[in-house]
Amino acid sequence: MQLTQQYRCFEGEQRIYTLDSQVLKTKTKLGVFLPPQALLGQPCPALFYLAGLTCTEETFSIKAHAQRLAAQLGLIMITPDTSPRGEQVAEGDSWDIGQGAGFYINATQTPWAEHYQMESFIADELYDWVNQNLPIQTQKIGIMGHSMGGHGALTLAFKYPEKFKSVSAFAPICAPSQCPWGEKAFSQYLGTEQSDWKKHDATALIQAKGAVFKEILIDQGLQDQFYAQLNPALFKQVCAQVGQSLTLREHVGYDHGYYFIQSFIDEHLQFHIVQLEH
Repeated sequence: MQLTQQYRCFEGEQRIYTLDSQVLKTKTKLGVFLPPQALLGQPCPALFYLAGLTCTEETFSIKAHAQRLAAQLGLIMITPDTSPRGEQVAEGDSWDIGQGAGFYINATQTPWAEHYQMESFIADELYDWVNQNLPIQTQKIGIMGHSMGGHGALTLAFKYPEKFKSVSAFAPICAPSQCPWGEKAFSQYLGTEQSDWKKHDATALIQAKGAVFKEILIDQGLQDQFYAQLNPALFKQVCAQVGQSLTLREHVGYDHGYYFIQSFIDEHLQFHIVQLEH
């Protein structure tokens, strides 16, 4: 891991690292915000943020305006890239498949399986690296995300509840096996067997596993141009069936973008701090 950029930010530091990933078999970039407490060596809670389609490790740090409150709360923020990248990495023929669109799963199909192992990268390789190299309170790590990254946050949280103690999302793809984005990605990355898709579908995972978290927080804009892809109502219905407590807040006038995220990011950080402290 090489520290390639660092910027003073609210008395903390916004950093960019380059990691030679053994899992992805290529170099990948990682954003880390260290609050001032962490710079002094104080162990802090941490929050993974998984970004959406076409985004990078810098999208959240530049657009979400989260560092001010994260500095006050003493919260480390970890923002990986959305896929493996590089000349040797397979690329799709459209913006919603391939580089920039890893879907936070482990691909099993050619040509994707060689590099597109984002689930193992996040939950194992990166998770271990941040715990070994950053002043993190290892029992206080949460995960959140947006759109494709919201799908990633929800699914990884339910697959690895021993690692992620809190979860929230902005406009997540709640049931990817039942929408065009997910059908396209899963058929290419995982093949045509739909029983394999359900292993990476938040709605199906919760239906299978039942209640795992004390609370889940989701914010959704009602003017979201991609609303038909997201299926929050299906997710809410299944949470109610299995007794998983869910706060789904739907906001008139808000779309899918980062002005929406800026508007409610403080409440998500505060939500995670409360969940991680209990």
